[in-house]
Amino acid sequence: MSTTPREDLQQRIDAIESGYEFLLAYAAQGRESDQGSPEGQNVRQFLQGMEQALDGLGDSCNAVAAAAGIPVAEFRDFLDAVDSDARKARAIVRLVLGRTHISSQLVDNLNASVHVRALLTDLFVIDEAL
Repeated sequence: MSTTPREDLQQRIDAIESGYEFLLAYAAQGRESDQGSPEGQNVRQFLQGMEQALDGLGDSCNAVAAAAGIPVAEFRDFLDAVDSDARKARAIVRLVLGRTHISSQLVDNLNASVHVRALLTDLFVIDEAL
């Protein structure tokens, strides 16, 4: 099934935002580990969805701008910032996914990361601007 650049970007934004919302709830649960509970399985699934959505996010934003006829050169600096923030957020998500046990505290720290927060703000701007 083929998607348009705009649909691809929207799916990525939805995965990142829904993952972040789940992570906020998980962080508040005070869990020592993700092992042995449905919430624990879900935290890994949401993190994996976020990681996949972050991979190539900058290219997806560029494709939407190009498809909309927006002169990408005018927005190059911002699109570069989105790409950089996405790569940094993905690195954090991958670090958390690599842990044997994902605690609520670890997820809370991920949520507080300036890179993740910057990315979320970037996505709000991109979603409205494009």
